[in-house]
Amino acid sequence: MAGDGTEEAQAAGERRAAVTEGAGAGAAAAHEKWLQKGVALRAFFYIVGTHLFAGFVWLLFYLGQHAQK
Repeated sequence: MAGDGTEEAQAAGERRAAVTEGAGAGAAAAHEKWLQKGVALRAFFYIVGTHLFAGFVWLLFYLGQHAQK
């Protein structure tokens, strides 16, 4: 099936296996820690961005409610 993500998952698994086999367990652990930091950073920005967007929408409703009609 094209586009189901299996090729990407397989490629990622092969990269992890290559890191583990090629450079040892220490490099694999460092690579996994780097991936975890990336996920945490991305989640932080998504959460902050969502809150900023929600605050902007709230501001629009507030200003619309208090507009001179």
